[in-house]
Amino acid sequence: MTLTDQPAPAAPARQVLPAEERYAAELAFLAAQDPGPRPPGWALTPRAVVTFVCGSGSGSGSGSGDGTELVLPERRAGTGMPGRMAIAAKFVGERSLVERCVVTLAGERGLLLTGEPGTAKSMLSELLAAAVSGTSALTVQGTAGTTEDAFRYGWNYALLLAQGPTSQALVDSPVLSAMRTGRVVRVEEITRCLPEVQDALVSILSDRRVSVPELTATEDAVVSAAPGFTVIATANLRDRGVSEMSAALKRRFNFETVAPIADADAEATLIRRQAVAAVQRAGAAFGVDDAVLDALVTVFRDLRSGRSAEGWDVERPGTVMSTAEAVQVAASLGVAAAYLPGGDVLDLLPGHLLGVVRKDDPADHARLLGYWDGPVRRRAEDGSAMWRRLWDLRGSLR
Repeated sequence: MTLTDQPAPAAPARQVLPAEERYAAELAFLAAQDPGPRPPGWALTPRAVVTFVCGSGSGSGSGSGDGTELVLPERRAGTGMPGRMAIAAKFVGERSLVERCVVTLAGERGLLLTGEPGTAKSMLSELLAAAVSGTSALTVQGTAGTTEDAFRYGWNYALLLAQGPTSQALVDSPVLSAMRTGRVVRVEEITRCLPEVQDALVSILSDRRVSVPELTATEDAVVSAAPGFTVIATANLRDRGVSEMSAALKRRFNFETVAPIADADAEATLIRRQAVAAVQRAGAAFGVDDAVLDALVTVFRDLRSGRSAEGWDVERPGTVMSTAEAVQVAASLGVAAAYLPGGDVLDLLPGHLLGVVRKDDPADHARLLGYWDGPVRRRAEDGSAMWRRLWDLRGSLR
């Protein structure tokens, strides 16, 4: 066989699928299962959107929405989809928060998800956009370099030079595309944008139209929002480098705070599920014991709250000990156990924790050592073999 006879290599698989593709079967089932009234432009009913995010179980919080199967109405059977399906919970948090978000979007008001980094704000915005509009791809990533064009429009300069300003030369921003099609647009890290760029959204959210002065006297001089258009923005308000939002822009959003996961068991379950998926994407099986994951979750929760599970005071580090960071540490332990075996995976935990806490403030190193000298030592003295081993590893934190 010559080189020219060899088959073309298969297209590489994508590391992460968008929510509308990853959960396509669930979205199609919910659309058929709940034919009730839905706001203009919505792919699902508001009730089905909440079910998609929170799951079909009866639990009202902390991600307890798995297990209960929904039944497809008989009049919609025979379409090739299963007659019943359990919808998995995808967001670990209060159902009431998700319901308020859905009500905000149904009223075509802007939704701003705020909170500390790593609390799944972006994931929640993606899930809501996928369920409401069928796509989460209309996204603007806010940075200090984001320009007003990202919220309004740009130009294809080759066509602009050849034809002058025409509708064919106009390049829609994700916001303008969402306005034309009546969909949800996501603005990630809106407070990273400069204030004058943020304020491009003020008139869009108020007037629901964008003027194109270059096309004056043509039918394309004004683009009006189709029914269903709205904006979901996210913001880490405590981060360095953020820009204060103007009062005018704040008034056009409903603010919802996404808090850290309150339930320890729910957080541990989420960390295991996401770490297993990450290690499997890396081509390996997840081989970290539950006891090691429990220790990881305990350390993160103690340092995050400033108080141990036993009620002992803990000095909180300046960095955010988020669930997302815990997932990354758990995944790293799983990859190390799979590809670099040798010794107890628990021995790797202190080094990874040190890498997390040193990201922002060098003084956090001393705070982690203080945690070792406090709760870790006291648990070791109480007879726990696992915490005794962690106490013995204190030297690896120097």
